[in-house]
Amino acid sequence: MLATFQHRDQMLDDTLAAMAADGMFKVEAMDVRGHRQAVLVNTPQTLREYYDTALLNPDKPFLIYNDERMSLAETRTAAYRWGAALQSRFGIAKGDRVVIAMRNYPEWVLAFMGLGIIGAVAVPLNAWWTADEIAYAVAHSGARLIIADEERAMRCADSHVPIAVVRTARAVAEPPGWVLMQDVLITAPDTPDYMPPLHPDDDATIFYTSGSTGNPKGAVATHRGAVHGVLGLLMLGFAHAAVEEKLGASPEDRHSVLLAVPLFHITGSHAVFLPSIAIGRALVFMHRWDATEALKLIEKERITYFIGVPTMSLELLQHPDRDRYDLSSLRDIGAGGAPRPADHVRRLRESFQDKQPAIGYGLTETNALAIINRGPGYLAKPSSTGRRIKPLMAVRIMLDNEREAQPGEVGEVWMYSAALVRGYWNNPEATAAAFTTDGWFKTGDLAYLDADEYMFIVDRKKDLIIRGGENISCVEVEAALYCHPAVSEVCVFGLADERLGEIVSAVVYPKAGEVLEVGDLMAFAAGKIAKFKVPAHIWLTEQSLPRLGSGKIDKVSLRKSYAQSHTAII
Repeated sequence: MLATFQHRDQMLDDTLAAMAADGMFKVEAMDVRGHRQAVLVNTPQTLREYYDTALLNPDKPFLIYNDERMSLAETRTAAYRWGAALQSRFGIAKGDRVVIAMRNYPEWVLAFMGLGIIGAVAVPLNAWWTADEIAYAVAHSGARLIIADEERAMRCADSHVPIAVVRTARAVAEPPGWVLMQDVLITAPDTPDYMPPLHPDDDATIFYTSGSTGNPKGAVATHRGAVHGVLGLLMLGFAHAAVEEKLGASPEDRHSVLLAVPLFHITGSHAVFLPSIAIGRALVFMHRWDATEALKLIEKERITYFIGVPTMSLELLQHPDRDRYDLSSLRDIGAGGAPRPADHVRRLRESFQDKQPAIGYGLTETNALAIINRGPGYLAKPSSTGRRIKPLMAVRIMLDNEREAQPGEVGEVWMYSAALVRGYWNNPEATAAAFTTDGWFKTGDLAYLDADEYMFIVDRKKDLIIRGGENISCVEVEAALYCHPAVSEVCVFGLADERLGEIVSAVVYPKAGEVLEVGDLMAFAAGKIAKFKVPAHIWLTEQSLPRLGSGKIDKVSLRKSYAQSHTAII
């Protein structure tokens, strides 16, 4: 197996180099915000150009939601109408920020595309956020408008969202002061009255990502960054297909993908939705994740590609009724957003012998482009997140003394690409901390490269928990618990969990004379932060929490100590 995957890797590198030398994916070194970057020169450079030129299979179904079908050509036409409506009715102009707050609906796609067409900045928000969390992002981004489904709109109405009118999608009622988008679209022109010129370095999106210091940070992507993230993944996909065909495999079927991950995450938007436009691949929507429903959709819609957090593929693998469904169309079972245990890779391969397991490592800050492990390499190195996507992504492992690590040495992962975001919205301190003066992004993840250039993530420098693909700030959870009047000291950390990867856990020291109940504390936290951030386990202690010489709470020792208790519990 060792020789096989190394031979394939070399073939893949040679294919990518040939693609970068000439043709559609030709790459040249260009100046991007003062840094020399590898840039695709024969491809679209803005999202509008991408939507206008990527129309393979335009008449085949593209957006599939329940019994609704919309072709790619119809989707593009509808997106232009959305852009026209936002421009003519609400005065949205180039550079204006507009929040999208909804679950997976076709309207999410149409709103996102329509905003890109008129040069506005899409600000997708986590649909699981509380009203206060939504209000923070709306105020921080300076958004002029919210496009929401009914549930998110009701949350906004219950909070002090600093926008007077919330526009809703798929609403059945029109409360006072709200405007239903479906009504606006009826009278909207087919195309925008004004098409502002777009430059590759114009802002395109702001995705909020959980930081290690509390409030989420708005990662600002330019049109060039967003497009390069998507096209880099497509370039790699075409190279993989070419290698497989050289080795005798039949051409890949790109018929459909199950959209099981939220569009408000970079995996859903940039690794699933946007690449599907270019290859004419149908998007089969799931409003919310359900393993049984996923199996039904794979059979019904002849799904060829599935990607989700590792929890999802594990639930498919272990589903008691799996063998009742025809899954023969499925070719690839991908994962992202969190590590997949090596044992899951083995079990997937044994249970789905004709399928290709894969995993990707990408971040909001890289527009999903980074590192992928697929096929024989993944089977040979199931604990690795893979190799960088050449030549558009450069990766370094850096030691604390800013010396580049040798193979096997653990250091921080740094990345360099035209796909990187330009920084964090209205947060120069966070931008300066994360980006070097010569353009490298410091991920906060600790890893090493082996002799074959495969990367192995070993830990995180940032104080984050990754629960089922959701990044959770320990500081944010601690702040919510500290709001309880009976809490004296709190320490929040992640503990291993087979299904979710990690779960949120907390140790709490009450104030003298106060009586706390775990259930009451969890309910209190649920009123402050989204449910997925609420600790699954809270331990109450009668002793003050241990501290380091610096005076900080000793999180490492607490996590180690309570990990044993957690293991005993489960």
